[in-house]
Amino acid sequence: MTNIGLRALRKEYGAHVAIPDLTMDIEEGEFFTLLGPSGCGKTTLLRMIAGFNSIEAGTISFGERVINDLAPGSRNIGMVFQNYALFPQMTVGKNVAFGLENRKVPKGDIEGRVTEALETVHMAHLRDRLPGTMSGGQQQRVALARALVIQPAVLLMDEPLSNLDAKLRVEMRDTIREVQRKAGITTVYVTHDQEEAMAVSDRIAVMHEGIVQQVGTPQEIYHRPANIFVADFIGKTNTLERPLAWVEGRAFIYLDADTQLDVTKLVDPTMSEVSGVVVSARPEAVSATLAGISAEIVAQTFLGSHTQIRARLDGGEVVEFVEYSQAAAHRHEGETVHLGFDIERLNLFDAATRATITRRAAA
Repeated sequence: MTNIGLRALRKEYGAHVAIPDLTMDIEEGEFFTLLGPSGCGKTTLLRMIAGFNSIEAGTISFGERVINDLAPGSRNIGMVFQNYALFPQMTVGKNVAFGLENRKVPKGDIEGRVTEALETVHMAHLRDRLPGTMSGGQQQRVALARALVIQPAVLLMDEPLSNLDAKLRVEMRDTIREVQRKAGITTVYVTHDQEEAMAVSDRIAVMHEGIVQQVGTPQEIYHRPANIFVADFIGKTNTLERPLAWVEGRAFIYLDADTQLDVTKLVDPTMSEVSGVVVSARPEAVSATLAGISAEIVAQTFLGSHTQIRARLDGGEVVEFVEYSQAAAHRHEGETVHLGFDIERLNLFDAATRATITRRAAA
């Protein structure tokens, strides 16, 4: 196990700057995920850590050792790729043993380590099979065993579940998290799937255009996003741009002419100069009430345990909220409802800078 230090990293592809200036710490033994849309720089950064990409500026350290000039094979990393990268002519056991043989591990030790790695991912019974005869999920388990068997200091995983169907993705993400916890290996995981990231991670770095927008636990990033990009990217949110008024030291948001919210406890007191905000409300923070802002239901989707309902405000904005099946009233399109907002679950962003003005203590 080791911690990873990234300092002032820069990556260029000709005139294009993929990562302008990135500094971040990954703690020893943690499951750390790089999350973001396609082209945000997350795989580029993973490949820089692995040694597959050059570094134009900055340093990468494993523990106290700067590894910029080390070849990938000298960095003591395990790598799990999106496409499994198994040798088709080799059995499962031979695939897993390959890295140990390359490292000149004594033959007497290889057998036991291969067996242990395969048992960890529940694949020991298939050690004599060829990869082409197995499912995608089974092949991914073998790829994970091959990465673990060399006992790496760092495990790197690049979109390892993207080729699997939805049910297998859930099964494999649970397996990966279980194996990582047992092994205690510092793990850097790349995905564009927000749910997957929240399910497996100790901490997440949300990236956009090569810049880290926020680093935090899944709970911190979901409930208290640092800016509007993070709020929009992680899960669903409703956004309403509204004026913010300060009256005798108290902060109020006017949703419409007749509805105001006292958000004094929510607003960072150092942000008293802000006059325009973007209100971000997750669907679960909005509900139909006896009093509130008026809206007309325009669509609804029944999903078994709950119904997603979309309602249009008088100003034309559409707000989505959730009603759970056992308590849901029967709704119909065109129906008028009044929407209330759970103030403690709201996030407020400066309309000019798009950055949060929400108190951290409100999380």
